[in-house]
Amino acid sequence: MRKKFRTLLNDVDVVFEQDPAARSRLEVIFTYSGVHAIWAHRFAHWFWRRKMYFLARVISQISRFFTGIEIHPGAVIGQRLFIDHGMGVVIGETCEIGNNVTIYQGVTLGGTGKEKGKRHPTVEDGVLIASGAKILGSFKIGENARIGAGSVVLKEVPVNSTVVGIPGKIVIQDGVKVEHGLNHHTLPDPIADKLKELEEEIKALKAEREHWHKSSSMD
Repeated sequence: MRKKFRTLLNDVDVVFEQDPAARSRLEVIFTYSGVHAIWAHRFAHWFWRRKMYFLARVISQISRFFTGIEIHPGAVIGQRLFIDHGMGVVIGETCEIGNNVTIYQGVTLGGTGKEKGKRHPTVEDGVLIASGAKILGSFKIGENARIGAGSVVLKEVPVNSTVVGIPGKIVIQDGVKVEHGLNHHTLPDPIADKLKELEEEIKALKAEREHWHKSSSMD
């Protein structure tokens, strides 16, 4: 019982470390939706582990209604998770989240289809996932990784890495910038290629029309 109470206190304490706007424990306990969602999940997960699935899902859905944060009761969450401005956060059933993880609004930790078994990501200790990022599939996000806002991550991220973009690419690893060997001025442009193709077709049609007119005038 003492361990569970310590866990709940940790969920409050981490807010003061991560959010400079937090002023008092009372304020955090009564007004922070991220804390409410995590506490409701811990309660729902207790029932889920005891195979009381319906009751667990009811609790999670009530929490979703009041907080705007959807955490499946089957997800495993460690200590000191901080969900900041969590509206729209979705955490899937087989997701595993380590300690001292930070998640911002609009983040999805989801799957990629109807596969069975482990189908959601494992987020290791110290990871930060910025607003709107989507991490889809069963793979690891390594310790202390940083996922940029709006990124779509579809494969494993090594420890101490920063990932940005769609699809997500590693831009920093162990404090060193990662070169992808791309010359951005020579990257393919499908729109420009299609316009060029249409231009060539128009030229061919004009040439064919001129040839037809010349043939008609000669007749």
